[in-house]
Amino acid sequence: MTSVTYFDTVQRDFCDVVVTEEGIDTVTFLEATEGVIKLFDLLGSSAFNVVQKDMTGNVNKIRTRYEVDRIKHNTLENLVICEQKEKKRTATEGLLWLKRGLEFTSVALRRSINETTEELSVSFTNAYGGTLKQFHSYLIRPVFTLAMKACPYRVEFFKKLGDDQARVNEQYERWLAALERIVAKLNYFYEQGGHDKGF
Repeated sequence: MTSVTYFDTVQRDFCDVVVTEEGIDTVTFLEATEGVIKLFDLLGSSAFNVVQKDMTGNVNKIRTRYEVDRIKHNTLENLVICEQKEKKRTATEGLLWLKRGLEFTSVALRRSINETTEELSVSFTNAYGGTLKQFHSYLIRPVFTLAMKACPYRVEFFKKLGDDQARVNEQYERWLAALERIVAKLNYFYEQGGHDKGF
């Protein structure tokens, strides 16, 4: 019998997020993102509550906008474009910050795979310095810096992901590569359309 891993428990895997010519499907993206938010529970520190709260708030902004018109807002790109036409930016800003949070997470997790002897606190601290830190005020930075230092030991984290480490590593790599592709697509969209201006 195969032992259950963290990746077996998520509602939606990033590999299953639907991407079409119109863009990234809103619903499957939000479901997969909720799995990332739950991943922070495995880091086992209340210091990460601020990260989870921020990401959850941004998911809610996007979902609220999606519910206004599910047909027009079927993709994240369409949602942002529709909002722009109405001179509104609530979901656009929410998605921008969520994208930044996902990029931070993906960079940290990529380091944790590639640098097999590096502790999570180092992986997350370096990832924060290269992603989110530049967008945070001097008041917010210490809160996040504290969270990074509160990471569990690497071996403990991987144990929480599942007993079968070979299977964990295989699923982790596949899930992370899919997350990285989504983040890259969102980065391109925001940069090309100038949707990140003013935030």
